[in-house]
Amino acid sequence: MGVSMVKITVSGHPGSGTSTLVQGLCARKGWSSLNGGDIFREEAQRRGLTLAAFGELCQQELDVDRSLDALLQERMVGADAADVVESRLAGWWAYKLNLPCVRLWLDGSDEERAHRVAGREGITVANALAANQRRNTVDHDRFQLLYGLLPHDPEPYTHVLDATNLNANEILDHVVLLLEALE
Repeated sequence: MGVSMVKITVSGHPGSGTSTLVQGLCARKGWSSLNGGDIFREEAQRRGLTLAAFGELCQQELDVDRSLDALLQERMVGADAADVVESRLAGWWAYKLNLPCVRLWLDGSDEERAHRVAGREGITVANALAANQRRNTVDHDRFQLLYGLLPHDPEPYTHVLDATNLNANEILDHVVLLLEALE
């Protein structure tokens, strides 16, 4: 019986392309994935709460956030760990857990990320830019308070890819080449 192990963590700000990259990696390599957002949704459902109500609970009770992050970390090192783990802090957790994997931060300009979010959400670029900035401010404050860290700090990442001028296929090809060079 083989041992499952995280091969890569993918982190980035909203609109950087993390979800699209993970989908592409899983399709191309036949890998499994774990998304931190899925854990959030599962816990909301387990508690019988809507996503909005659960999000409010997380803001009011920091221990709920801590428990979600602990659950993600447990699932990263378990016998059935996914090949690819995606979340804002996945790279940090892999780093702190000493997991021997690629820890990728997918970067992009604020404007490009806003264009991507606008297209995905069906909103204006200006609204997407404002929403991204609000979310980043709230998340950064929360992560500083909870753990004393910022998701985009380069310390835990083995690789940072600026995806500002790359389309989804170019991002995927770049990361596949990176992974193949390390095999």
